Amino acid sequence: MSDHTSESPRPADAPEPSEPSEPSAPSGRTGTSERDALSKAPPPEPGDTAPEPPKLPAYAQRDGRRQPPDPWRQSSPQPSVLSTLRPAAPAAISGATLGCVVVTALLSALLLGDGLGLNALIVAVPAALGAFFAARTAGRRLRPWTAFWAVGGLALLAVPALRDAGWPVFLAVVSAVGLGSLALHGNRSWLGVFLGSLGLFSSIADGLVWGGRGVRARMEGSRGRLGVVLRSVAVAVVLLIVFGALFASADAAFADVLGSLMPDVSVSGSPWRFLLFVVGLVGALAAAYAAAAPVRWDGITVRRGKARGRLEWALPLIVLNALFAVFIAVQLTVLLGGYDKVMATTDLSYSAYARQGFWQLLWATVLTLLVIALALRWAPRGRGSDRTLVRAVLGVLCLLTLIVVASALRRMDLYVDAYGLTRLRISVAAVELWLGVVLVLIMAAGVFGARMLPRAVAASAAVGVLAFGLVSPDGLIAEQNVQRYRNDHSIDIDYLRGLSADAVPALDTLPEPLRSCALRNIERSLRSDDAAWYATSWGESRAWDILRKRNPELQTGSCDGSRTGIGGGERDGDENDPYDPY
Repeated sequence: MSDHTSESPRPADAPEPSEPSEPSAPSGRTGTSERDALSKAPPPEPGDTAPEPPKLPAYAQRDGRRQPPDPWRQSSPQPSVLSTLRPAAPAAISGATLGCVVVTALLSALLLGDGLGLNALIVAVPAALGAFFAARTAGRRLRPWTAFWAVGGLALLAVPALRDAGWPVFLAVVSAVGLGSLALHGNRSWLGVFLGSLGLFSSIADGLVWGGRGVRARMEGSRGRLGVVLRSVAVAVVLLIVFGALFASADAAFADVLGSLMPDVSVSGSPWRFLLFVVGLVGALAAAYAAAAPVRWDGITVRRGKARGRLEWALPLIVLNALFAVFIAVQLTVLLGGYDKVMATTDLSYSAYARQGFWQLLWATVLTLLVIALALRWAPRGRGSDRTLVRAVLGVLCLLTLIVVASALRRMDLYVDAYGLTRLRISVAAVELWLGVVLVLIMAAGVFGARMLPRAVAASAAVGVLAFGLVSPDGLIAEQNVQRYRNDHSIDIDYLRGLSADAVPALDTLPEPLRSCALRNIERSLRSDDAAWYATSWGESRAWDILRKRNPELQTGSCDGSRTGIGGGERDGDENDPYDPY
């Protein structure tokens, strides 16, 4: 319909137009009113020209035509990626979840200020329960992988309760946070597992808002009941303080028991305790909110690369396999011959040969995993023969890389036999061993399918960190160096005295004066440490019991010759040993 429309003359025998049964439109609807008025006008006489209707602007014609844009109306913002991945906002926080959050915050303020030990697991339990209650309220079901991540995270927090060494404890705590975040989000793709392990931090702001709204709603709806609870708690605290102080002053034994059980809350440490309270509160709220409204990181998809032709894809990998095969053939002839074969074949020293190759082989393993990932992205696909080619070429590459991993571990074994075990040596050997496990999982995925491969790799890393902490690395280092001393009377006491209390059982078997020189620093540290029971590891308690039973006081004297005079200078093999920065 155009803007200019002329009314054709009506024949004389045409029926009269019927009157509308409804009143005319309001005056504000100009276009409709004018059209109704035109329809009610008497028909023109024959021979007369019908009057031309007035021109109507396009925006006044409402018969399916587009309205003009409003310059004052703001366009709706585009939804963020996070809002599209997160489900709808959860219901109000439940009383059980809120109670667990408050308990977690209080335990964090009271227990975590004295160090890490069993208290890390004690604080994590109510936080996990709060997340469980929030997930149950939101209608989520407990799935096998969710239970595995949750149990694994709590198991990792047992490492601070058992070991005194700080470096495996740090790895265990970080891994526990990652597994807890995976349990809350439950993703299965590579990107989903990676982002899911960090996804807990994305719920911090939303968790605070969610918790604040829940508290405000409860205070407005049940002021009387909340007041009763607060008064009851206040009375109970006052009674404990008054009667606990009376009983402690009446009996010294009870005072010692009470002092060992209760945390030391001083005024000077109040800012630190308040910060720990905030950290516990924020962390527990974030965990509960993530359990109630998890972010589906699997929704972020990575587009697969364009499939390449067989020759373009397979030729570089076949050449790489051939290079690996030649290298492995040389390694088998050299490494299986032992130290004498190494000295006869190369001009390098024993330590230089082992140190020269280990780091290169470690990087070769990492780069091979990257090559496999890129090859799978551009692999030919579609026909069964293409899948067979991909499995054959990559399977051979994985198998050859496994032999490279074994060669690297063999080099480290030769080096450790000659110069002893250190923290860095055992750490990089553990990483190389885990990379070998990843290769085995990739080969298994090629046979049984890759659906569970991302979660299997993450699970293997968590199990590796847990095993690394439970075997006590410092204890293994001390045992290996003590055994080397028994075999060839070579030991580096200067390095061993810097180990943690986990090394005391092995170092205690050394003869004097080596024993006193190795244990003197550890004994001083334990004597000056008056941490409470919840911040004391089992390794510290066992070491202190051994030191008290064996000798109340260690022998005094100079330990200056414990490095150069007793073979300590052989620890590095040369003056620039990159394996030992500690």
